[in-house]
Amino acid sequence: MEVMQSPALSLHLHCFPINPLNIYITHKQFSKIKSSTQTRPVQTQNPNKKHQQFDEKDAFPASLPLHKKNPQAIYKDIQRFARKNQLKDALTIMDYMDQQGIPVNPTTFSALIAACTRLKSLTKAKEIHTHLRINGLQNNEFLRTKLVHMYTSCGSIEDAKRVFDECTSTATVYPWNALIRGTVISGKKRYGDVLSAYQEMRVNGVELNEYTFSNVIKSFAGASALKQGFKTHAIMIKNGMISSSVLRTSLIDMYFKCGKTRLAHNMFEELHDRDIVAWGAMIAGFAHNRRQWEALDYVRWMVSEGMYPNSVIITTILPVIGEVWSRRLGQEVHCYVLKMKGYARELSIQSGLIDMYCKCGDMGSGRRVFYGSRERNVVSWTALISGYVSNGRLDQALRSVVWMQQEGYRPDVVTVATVIPVCTKLKTLKHGKEIHAFSVKKLFLPNVSLTTSLMKMYSKCGVLDYSVKLFDGMEARNVIAWTAMIDSYVENGCIYEAFDVFRFMQWSKHRPDSVTMARMLSICIKIKTLKFGKEIHGHILKKDFESIPFVSSELVKMYGSCGLVHSAESVFNAVPAKGSLTWTAIIEAYGYNSLWQDAIKLFDEMISRKFTPNDFTFKVVLSICDQAGLADDACRIFELMSKRYKVKISGEHYAIIIGLLNRSGRTTAAQRFIDMNNLSS
Repeated sequence: MEVMQSPALSLHLHCFPINPLNIYITHKQFSKIKSSTQTRPVQTQNPNKKHQQFDEKDAFPASLPLHKKNPQAIYKDIQRFARKNQLKDALTIMDYMDQQGIPVNPTTFSALIAACTRLKSLTKAKEIHTHLRINGLQNNEFLRTKLVHMYTSCGSIEDAKRVFDECTSTATVYPWNALIRGTVISGKKRYGDVLSAYQEMRVNGVELNEYTFSNVIKSFAGASALKQGFKTHAIMIKNGMISSSVLRTSLIDMYFKCGKTRLAHNMFEELHDRDIVAWGAMIAGFAHNRRQWEALDYVRWMVSEGMYPNSVIITTILPVIGEVWSRRLGQEVHCYVLKMKGYARELSIQSGLIDMYCKCGDMGSGRRVFYGSRERNVVSWTALISGYVSNGRLDQALRSVVWMQQEGYRPDVVTVATVIPVCTKLKTLKHGKEIHAFSVKKLFLPNVSLTTSLMKMYSKCGVLDYSVKLFDGMEARNVIAWTAMIDSYVENGCIYEAFDVFRFMQWSKHRPDSVTMARMLSICIKIKTLKFGKEIHGHILKKDFESIPFVSSELVKMYGSCGLVHSAESVFNAVPAKGSLTWTAIIEAYGYNSLWQDAIKLFDEMISRKFTPNDFTFKVVLSICDQAGLADDACRIFELMSKRYKVKISGEHYAIIIGLLNRSGRTTAAQRFIDMNNLSS
């Protein structure tokens, strides 16, 4: 396979220094820097010279004089630095105080722990914990609870549990809440840990409060643990806590994430005082379940109730508007954003607007929002690149990666995941290798999603060996990775190797899913192998995949391509809920076996039963008419497509009917379709 020559463009994927144009120094700051450089000459460090001991003159001026008689001034300085998240400066004073034997009070430690929780620095967390022990405050239950929260915020659940186990008053709810809350926000799928802590609380007779239930329900929502959610809902009713609007909103969120939209709706209907958070939960829930129009209806309802969207709801509905292609509604939201001046400066809303306009096909407005913003970040650049990709401007997407870096923004994992499919479509192996190298350098790999995309890119560019090496080097494979490897072999004509991968996949812990089964059936259709097709059919029946439309349609086509029309009919008749995909498959199966008149009759039956044919259905039927020389039927079906079903007519549709009419000697009619094609293009 030939690889397309890539344009003279290098992505230059590397780290850029800080853009000097983005550094602004005021005259006052410059004077301060200048005076400090004049009074303090630069000294080179001698590696053999011993590190000087911290002295009083090295301390901060506001803390002087540092002595035991006036510790309150020192505490205030430490707390001030903590509030500003300047932990390095605060801990420098702490080191000095330890040397001088000056004790530190719990209030100061509380400020330090709060700062560390915000910064999420595990190194600093352990330093603070050491200072706390030095000051003999390790048995202070209030500080222990804050330590548990601090460690979980820093991502160290093990350290948090160690501190929690040292607590003497585990009968109180606060240490438990800190542990559960931290485990939930750690984001490492620790549903089991939350559940075990929650159950242990109940066994020990700890009195659960609103904060406990809120965190537990959030964990159940993330894990889609509906059964546990039902149990917790019942306990809340039993404890008389169901009247809390916070807990009701948490239950709404949980039921939506478990796919129970009716239950979520019922919970919302029972809410009397609906605040902006409850409305946001409903809108986000419908969006999560891909019920976009309901989400937009709830926005309208909320506004009619006199409550206007906040920034969170706006960032939720912008992708929804893009998905339903409602550009006019998007413009209304944009006007509202501009009216609320504070929202227009938020980068998340700017990125959402760019994404929305691009999804609606309005690249001009998306670009105006992007270039009109005073500030940009990686997310806004990625939104623009994604917009170029979705609108077919692939070369522009690659150029944007270069421009992004020239502004000093480094591509992140999402940017890389957006650009790899571009290289796949353009078959630009050079750029694909650059992105691969950048991903390795930035430690984005091993990432199953990125590795799978790279495998597809290399196979599309004809470098199958690289796809195999990436697959063999994967530590944690999933079903998508196995399916990608099968596709890679098929793409390069190695059909039997694809069968081998399928068999190895069956022996692994990742068993083939419905997508893999459909992919294997498409291979059977390509090479017309009935034996292997029947084997796949057996697996499909075993796993109850036969009711899935795209699987059943591939089965019908497989039997049709192998000449077994009756078997294709049996599979078709066994499908409980038929759709356009299944009907198209049986029509195509008849076409494989030259039963052209029967195929046209099936198409008419499909329409009479109120099933809506799509553009692919019309392509299949027109191709059958072309093969059979049925010019009159082709003209009738073409008219149905354009006038009754309003299907967008592609160049391929025109090519089929023009070729058929020319071969039938109807050149005048063919010329009319040629003119129509020229006008539409």
